[in-house]
Amino acid sequence: MADSQSQAPESSSFVKASYWYPGDYKTPHPQSPPTDIESSLFTHLFCAFADLDPNTHKVVVPESHEQEFSNFTEDVQKKNPDVQTLLSIGGKHADKSAFVSMVHDHRSRKSFIDSSIRIARSYGFNGLDLAWEYPSSSREMISFGTLLEEWRLAVEVESRHTGDPTLLLTAAVYYCPVYTSGSYPVYFEAHYPVQLIEENLDWVNIIAFDFYGSSTTIGPPAGLYNHPSKPEGPCGDSGLKQWIKAGLPDKKAVFGFPYFGQSWTLSNDKDHGADVAAATTGVAVSADGSINYDQIITFIKYHKAEPGHDQTVVGDYCFDGTTLIMYDDIESIVTKVRYTKKNGLLGYFAWNVGADDDSYLSRAASHTWGSNALTET
Repeated sequence: MADSQSQAPESSSFVKASYWYPGDYKTPHPQSPPTDIESSLFTHLFCAFADLDPNTHKVVVPESHEQEFSNFTEDVQKKNPDVQTLLSIGGKHADKSAFVSMVHDHRSRKSFIDSSIRIARSYGFNGLDLAWEYPSSSREMISFGTLLEEWRLAVEVESRHTGDPTLLLTAAVYYCPVYTSGSYPVYFEAHYPVQLIEENLDWVNIIAFDFYGSSTTIGPPAGLYNHPSKPEGPCGDSGLKQWIKAGLPDKKAVFGFPYFGQSWTLSNDKDHGADVAAATTGVAVSADGSINYDQIITFIKYHKAEPGHDQTVVGDYCFDGTTLIMYDDIESIVTKVRYTKKNGLLGYFAWNVGADDDSYLSRAASHTWGSNALTET
C-alpha cells in the first residue's frame, strides 16, 4: 500500500474529456490533426497512443506521429489554455505480451515509469494514462496494482524534486471491476485491485462500450441498460454499479461512451431494429464492422437509411436493407451525460474526438454537463 506521501492528490472538480487518436493501419480513415480539436469543449484531452518497447520496456512515441505528439499540448491549448493533456499508453491494438512481461519485474516497471515521466515532461503533458486492455489474470492484476503504487510514488518524488505540479495518473479500465476471458464452462476471472486504484490514481476511465463487436452476435455495443431479452448481458449501468460496490469512489469514476458504431450484415432484411434477433452473415461496412460517427451520418444521408432510438437500452441504430449499424447519437449521448452527473461521477470521456461530426456530439455533451437538467430523457 502506498504511504501517505504517495497518495493521489484530489482530482479535478469534474472531467469532460476525450481521446485523440491519429489512426494506424487498422484505421483506414485518419483523424484530424490536434489543431482542429474544439478544445474549449473539454477539461482534459488524451493523446493516444504511446507504445511500450517489448525489449527495453520503455515508453516510446510512434515515429510517424512524433511531431503531433510533441506539439499536442501547445496545439490544443491555443483554443483553451486551461485544458489539461495526458499521454495515453497502450490501447486496444497494443502488444499485450509487452505489458505482461513489463509489469511482473521491478526493473522493467522502473524502466516503464521513468521513461513515461521523462516523455510527459519533455512533451509538455500534464499527466499519464495507462490503457492496458486488459490485465487478464489474478497475477497480472496484482502486478498492475504494484505498478500503480510505484508510479504514484515516482511522480510524487519527481514533483518534489523539480517543483513542477504532480503529473496526473489515470487508467482506462474494463467496464466492470472483474475482467473475464474464455467462455462457459471454462472461463477465468481477474479482479482489479480497486483499493490500490483508489489510492494511487486520480481517476479511471470506464470503457462502457465495445460490448458487442466483430463477432456474429448482435447487441447494443454501448448500451447503458440491458434489454429485457438480454438481462444478463453487459451494459454501462451494471458495470458502474459493480465498480462502486467494489469500492471505487464516485469521484474517481469517469464514464465512457463511443463516437463510433458497430455494423452487421443481416441474413434477412425483415429482421432489424434495436433488439434485432436475427441471423447475421458477419460484419458490414468495414473489416471489423466498426464505423465512426461522422461516417454513419454520411451513410444515413447517402443510403437514405432509416434511423431509430431505443430508450430502453439507450442506444441508436439505422438500417439499409441487410446492413444494420448500432451507435450513439445525440439523444443517447445527452442521456448518458445526465446519467453520469446524476450519479455523482467525476465526469465523462469519449472515444474519440476525431470521429465526431464537426464536434456535434462533443458540443451536446459539454452543454448537457453544464445544464441543471438532470432528468433522463
